[in-house]
This record gives sequence, structure tokens and C-alpha cells, in this order.
Amino acid sequence: MKLIAATIMSLLMLVANSVAGQTASASRASQTAPVQNPAMIQIARSASLQSNKGSDRYFTGSVQVQELFPARDPSRTSSGKVTFEPGARSAWHTHPLGQILIVTEGTGWIQQWGGPTEEIRKGDVIWIPPGVKHWHGATPTTAMTHIAIQEALNGKAVEWMEKVTDEQYHK
Repeated sequence: MKLIAATIMSLLMLVANSVAGQTASASRASQTAPVQNPAMIQIARSASLQSNKGSDRYFTGSVQVQELFPARDPSRTSSGKVTFEPGARSAWHTHPLGQILIVTEGTGWIQQWGGPTEEIRKGDVIWIPPGVKHWHGATPTTAMTHIAIQEALNGKAVEWMEKVTDEQYHK
């Protein structure tokens, strides 16, 4: 009986050591190799998120755009962090499935076509319904940063239109 118990204990120790070794090597591999399996949690480290100058076709003034995440199947949702220096703004545009803006720094303006310009501030959350023509950006004297979240319809998340004129901006 003692021999059977000793044999079982030895086998359990071998299995435990084997599992521990596999776990440790998997842990080391996860620290050095990027995650390739789409069914696993993925972390985009802040240092890897590149910021780019906003296109002159879609923005007026100094704008930095940082993609936070692209749409990944089956999701259609993407997000970016956009920083507008004072006086900078987007062109008029719409979103086929709407957009959410979360102001994270500063003070800005937003305007719906035909409506008044409204002030938006740090902490404000703005819902722009699908198809609503609008623009957003910084005030003339204050920078503004927001997180933009939108969904794509048939692969398209935004329809860019004409630029906001200085007269429209200062109205």
C-alpha cells in the first residue's frame, strides 16, 4: 500500500513540475512575443500607439490623430484620440452609424449643420446621431483633446465634406 501511495505521489509531482514548467515558459513567451491569436486578449501598449498629423484635407490648423484601435471582425467599432491646437477644427462630416466624443482635455466647440456652436469641455460626452452633418474642434484660444468612437457601415465610418470656413468657425 505504501508503495502505491509513493508511486502516485511521484507521478503527481512529475505532472505538477511539468505543468509549472509549461506555464513558466508560456509566461516568458507572452512577455516577448506579440499575441497572434484573435481569441486572446490583446494589449496595445501606449508607447506603441503612433500619433500622426491630421490630414489637411479633413482638418484646419494643427491636429494630431492617434488611432487607439481599429475595427476588428466581427466588431465595426474603431476609436481614436484627436488633439486640436487652438483654432484647429475638423471639416464638416457625418457618420453612418453615429459617433461618441469624450472630451479628455481642454475646451472646444461642436456645431451641427444649421445649429448653434456649442462649447464642450473636459468630461463632456457627446452623442452625434447617424447622418448628422457636424464639425468639432478647439476654441480660438484653448486646445482640446477628445476620444472619438464610431462604427463603420460597409467599411466606412465617416463621410468627409467641405471645410469649415473661418466665418462659420467664428460665428
